Amino acid sequence: MGIIKKDFRYKIVKNFISVYEKNLLHHYTRIKHRTNDKFFDGSLSNHPDTSIYADPVMESLLLNKLKFMENNTGLELLPTYAYWRMYTWGACLKKHKDRPSCEISVTLSLGSSDDKPWPIYINDKPAILEHGDAVIYLGVEDTHHRNMLDSDYHSQVFLHYVDKNGPYKKYHKDGRLIYGVNKEGRAVT
Repeated sequence: MGIIKKDFRYKIVKNFISVYEKNLLHHYTRIKHRTNDKFFDGSLSNHPDTSIYADPVMESLLLNKLKFMENNTGLELLPTYAYWRMYTWGACLKKHKDRPSCEISVTLSLGSSDDKPWPIYINDKPAILEHGDAVIYLGVEDTHHRNMLDSDYHSQVFLHYVDKNGPYKKYHKDGRLIYGVNKEGRAVT
């Protein structure tokens, strides 16, 4: 039925979303970035990147892809949260491992200013994603990073899950009562 977790490191999935979904989400993130006045993170570049935890559209994608993710991992999964980021010129992602809510993670490329892939390195091996492609990986176990972005922007969404029968199952919904709200329980708009 898919990948057995003990043998799972990472898997590139071509066309994780349809061309229609990719275009829709790419336009959505560009509009949100251009109109953003409160969801900034300047920790990765000289220019603040838009970053939104629990965006309702992306959380809907998280829930919609649950069965697909179970089929591709061979695990029963619980969705934890979605997070998207519009990386801007000069951004990079330092080598790290994720927190427990990110046991099984997806990085999905939505679009960029130059239509070029921006590799994510998992255990120092590049995963090259065309827009609409994703990589499924073990965020808690495997280090991952990105080199400096040398284009205007690159839009990514991250979908996170935990094994329903694993040690991180208590992180279902990332400790929230419902999807689409932040840690304080307020709707994300």
